[in-house]
Amino acid sequence: MNTDRGRRDRPKGPLPEPSPGSGAPGDPLVRAFRLLQAPPPAPGETPPPAPRLKTDPETVGEDLLKLVLTLVELLRQLIERQALRRVDSGELTDEQEEELGATLLALHDRMTELCAEHGYTLEDLNLDLGPLGPLLPPAP
Repeated sequence: MNTDRGRRDRPKGPLPEPSPGSGAPGDPLVRAFRLLQAPPPAPGETPPPAPRLKTDPETVGEDLLKLVLTLVELLRQLIERQALRRVDSGELTDEQEEELGATLLALHDRMTELCAEHGYTLEDLNLDLGPLGPLLPPAP
């Protein structure tokens, strides 16, 4: 029985450059993945070992909590940026701007409380994504 059914031989190495103006549906995705590829190591240099996930049965609950708080903080920051865009565009009334500001401030305060409750700061939630850099932007 052939288990490689449907599999195609893929070339090794970097993805080929798309032809200009080809407009194929996958072109933006190909360009995005090309940006994510790590640069090759210098000749004679060995690449550093990849970071390993540390799993400890005793801390799995805390690790999961930290991950959930990180995701909530990421969403909070994205919502905050979108709200600022809407405010800057002038599409909100003064009353809506006030309500939005109060809601975002309350959400930030609650996130700070939750982090403090579990011994974290908001800065502790910023995951290091290796060559991509930190997950969350630095605080202004």
